[in-house]
Amino acid sequence: MQTYVALLYSIILGEGRRVVMSDLKAMAEGLGLRNVRTLVATGNLVFDARKTDIGKLEQRLETAFEKTFGRHVDIIVRTAEGWLKLAAGNPFPADSAEAGDQVAVRVMREAAADDALSGLQAYAAEDEKVLVVGGDIWLVFSRERPSSRLLAAANHKRMGIGTSRNWNTVRKLAEMVGQ
Repeated sequence: MQTYVALLYSIILGEGRRVVMSDLKAMAEGLGLRNVRTLVATGNLVFDARKTDIGKLEQRLETAFEKTFGRHVDIIVRTAEGWLKLAAGNPFPADSAEAGDQVAVRVMREAAADDALSGLQAYAAEDEKVLVVGGDIWLVFSRERPSSRLLAAANHKRMGIGTSRNWNTVRKLAEMVGQ
């Protein structure tokens, strides 16, 4: 058995309806996934399954999600080892220790394009940072402004399929899979 982390892009179903984590857990268990756990109400799953192709696992989860909840949602899957590597590769440890909710990683389905970094740096304020590590996009976004142009620019249209998690969530998921 292999442990996996699955991240849902959005769990808003429309008109203020959100996916309830117990329903998401039941959906995953219905696929035969084992030891299914969730972390916070933002669409984070940790589970065990037979070793399989990540793309096939993402497709199975996306198909089940659409069938269960009536809406397509992109789901990004990493192995436990892959998740621990992502967490260990945090290029902003000092910023993360200071304010873990202001450091985020956009976990990408496919590695970010070579020009992603330069394209995003154009949106960064003076107190913001962006780096690509292992194909994922790490950001330190502004503590001074309520909305960050950098964070907004790291979207599906510009970057491709991915989903963002702040450092606090990345760390907690690493703790869950590292046990």
